[in-house]
Amino acid sequence: MRKLYFIWVGLCVWTLLAGISRADTFELSDGRTVSGEVIAGSADDVGVQIKVEDNRYERVPWGSFSQDDLKRFARDDRNPKMARFAQGFVEVSPADRKKSDLQINQPPRLQRPAPRSLPGALFSSGLGVLLLLLVYAANVYAAYEISIFRSRPAALVCGVSAVAPVIGPAIFLALPAPVTAMEEDPLQPQGPAVIQPFASPGSRMAAGAAAPPEGGSDPSKSSGGIRIAQPEAPAAAGVMPAQIFKRGAFTFNRRFFETRFSGFFGMVRREADKGMVLEIQSARGEYNVHRISRIASNELHVQVQKGSASEEVMIPFSEIQEVRLKSGTA
Repeated sequence: MRKLYFIWVGLCVWTLLAGISRADTFELSDGRTVSGEVIAGSADDVGVQIKVEDNRYERVPWGSFSQDDLKRFARDDRNPKMARFAQGFVEVSPADRKKSDLQINQPPRLQRPAPRSLPGALFSSGLGVLLLLLVYAANVYAAYEISIFRSRPAALVCGVSAVAPVIGPAIFLALPAPVTAMEEDPLQPQGPAVIQPFASPGSRMAAGAAAPPEGGSDPSKSSGGIRIAQPEAPAAAGVMPAQIFKRGAFTFNRRFFETRFSGFFGMVRREADKGMVLEIQSARGEYNVHRISRIASNELHVQVQKGSASEEVMIPFSEIQEVRLKSGTA
């Protein structure tokens, strides 16, 4: 029994000593002193509770603790939660600061292409080759349009431009269009009419010309005597020779069509223009024009016969090669 008594007394003394050892004294920043046991489980980002007496607790903010107490809390490995909150309030002195060995890793960067000339750079990618082909095709098409504008052979202009891009079209554009005839002003008279004298039968008799006897020779063909000029056989009645207007000799524009072919603008033809036919030859084909419906500064719209119906066609002035006006019976 005595042995058990000593064991019980020893446990009580040890418990009392353990409680005393766990009780600490803290000096706060406001001058107060708090003695008690720190409840580590109550620690949060504001502060921690201290058991000052039985059944009485006091919450102390982290900012009220001294720096020594905060450092002691931060180094306590038994209470990592409290150490984490106290670490944020510990002031690091300049002497304790250590330069951190930061290693800055450079982000991955794309390799710059090797420097090269502009043609080499264009041919090195698929997009560059496509752009070059588009520019080359535009060069040939521009040459075709220049051949129409300057009245030059399209095969010649396009061939030269294909061999010498940009330079070829520029040369043919600078060259003047070949002039085959002097353009006539439709407002000016075409010149005085030449009237050939014609002898009437009465005047022939007055001149002493007798009719050749039957079976005899024609006096006009005899070596002697007076010769009477025979008038040439007139052209067929109502048939007018065709008028041809070619590019280079004439400038095809709005004024040209309004002054020369004014009869083709109305819904009803005049008597003088009813039997006339207007033909326009362009780069897109040949059109037999029934009526000019509209005209603009760069193009004209004509009605052509297509089967049993009529169709309106747009013809740019730059594509017109030749215009013919002729009689319907020619």
